[in-house]
Amino acid sequence: MSPQSFSSDGADGARGPLDGLTVLELGSTVAGPFCGRLLGDFGAHVIKVELPSGDPLRTMGEHVDGSSLYAASLLRNKSLIGIDLRRDEGRALARELALKSDIVVENFRPGTLEKWGLGYQELAAIHPGLIMVRISGYGQTGPYRDRAGYGVISEAMSGIRHMTGDPDRPPARVAVSMTDYLTGLYAAFGATLAVLARQSSGRGQVVDAALYESAFSMMEPFVPAFAAHGTVPARSGSALAGSVPNNLYESADGRFIAIAAMADPVFRRLAIAMERPALAEDPRFARAAARIANQAALDELIFAWCAAMPIDVLEAILHRHEVPTSRVFSMADIFGDTHFQERRMLREVPHDELGSVTLTAPLPGLSATPGVISRSGGRIGRDTRDVLTTLLGRDAASLDALAEAGVIHLCGVQR
Repeated sequence: MSPQSFSSDGADGARGPLDGLTVLELGSTVAGPFCGRLLGDFGAHVIKVELPSGDPLRTMGEHVDGSSLYAASLLRNKSLIGIDLRRDEGRALARELALKSDIVVENFRPGTLEKWGLGYQELAAIHPGLIMVRISGYGQTGPYRDRAGYGVISEAMSGIRHMTGDPDRPPARVAVSMTDYLTGLYAAFGATLAVLARQSSGRGQVVDAALYESAFSMMEPFVPAFAAHGTVPARSGSALAGSVPNNLYESADGRFIAIAAMADPVFRRLAIAMERPALAEDPRFARAAARIANQAALDELIFAWCAAMPIDVLEAILHRHEVPTSRVFSMADIFGDTHFQERRMLREVPHDELGSVTLTAPLPGLSATPGVISRSGGRIGRDTRDVLTTLLGRDAASLDALAEAGVIHLCGVQR
C-alpha cells in the first residue's frame, strides 16, 4: 500500500521482499522499534511515530554531540514523524495513518490503544485487512496483562534468569536487551506470517507477542524434563550441563576461550590437540555419558592445558584439529576481525547530523533479496511533513498550524 516514492531498492535495484507494505510503528524503546527495524530492513515502508520530545530510546546508549548512536540503528530505514498521541488531534492523525497501513506495531500496556480509539476491533471494522502486532510484557490476556512489563522483569518470570550465572552467586543478567530483541524478532515473524495468511483470507489478524513468553521459549529443553521427572535446572556458570566439555577456559595471557567438544569424535580430536590421545580411551572420558559424570576432572585437565599457552597459539592449535572454539571477542576484536569484514557485518551508513555511523548488517542474509540499510535513524520529525503530505494529503498551512499547536513536530531536514 505504500507509495512508489517509499520503495526500498537494493544496490542492484532489486526490491526488498516486503516492498509494498506500509507499517505504522507506534511502539517505543526497544522491542517495538526492533520489530519495525526488521521489517524496514527488508523493504517495508515503516512510519515511526514518536512524541515530539522523542522516543525514550534516544536517551539510551552512547551519544555524539547529543545524537543517540543507538537510535541511529534501531530507527534506520524508517520515516520519522513526531505526533503527540496524548492529544486528540494527534490520535486522529495516527488513526488515519493506521487505516492506510498494512501493519500496525505497538507495545503499549494492553488496553491503551482501545482508550485512544485505536484498538484492533475498531480499526479492523473499517480496514479488515489490517494486521496489528501487539507487544507487551505479559500478553493481551491473562491475570497479569495489566502489569508493567520490561524485558529484564520478564526474564525473571520466564525461568531464564534462574539459569543465568554461577551456581554460588545470585542470578546474573546479560548486559543487552536480550528479551526485547527476541520478542521483536517473534513479532516480526508473526507479522510476516499474518501477511502470508492474508493473501488467501483477505483478512488481517492480531499478533500477540509477550516478553515473558519469548524468554520462556528458550527454556524449551527443560519443560518436558520437569513434566517427566520434576527436574528443576540450576545455574551452571560458563559450563553447559549435560554437554562436556563445553566451557570457558583461561589462556596464559588472561584471555578466555570457549571450547565445545561434547561429541565423541570431536573429543577425540581435542585429545589429540592436547597431545594426550589416551584421554579418548580413558573410561572416564571415552563416551559422552562418562564425560558428563566426570566433568570436573576433565575440565581441570583442559583448564591446565589452556593456562600454559597464549590465546593465539591455543586457538590456532584447536582450529588446526577442527575443534569448535573461539576466544571471547570484545567489540575491539569484532572490528578487527577479517570474517566480520568479509561478511560485511559492519555497515557505514549516512546520518543526518553525524555524517555517518557504523551499524550492524541486516539479517538474515538472502541471496536474491537481501536486506538493505537505505538510511540511518535521524532527527525527530525528519519526515513528518513528507509522510502527512504524501499519505494524508495535508497541505503546508495545515501542517504548520498543527506544529504551532504542538500536535506534530516538523524538522527542517526533509527528503
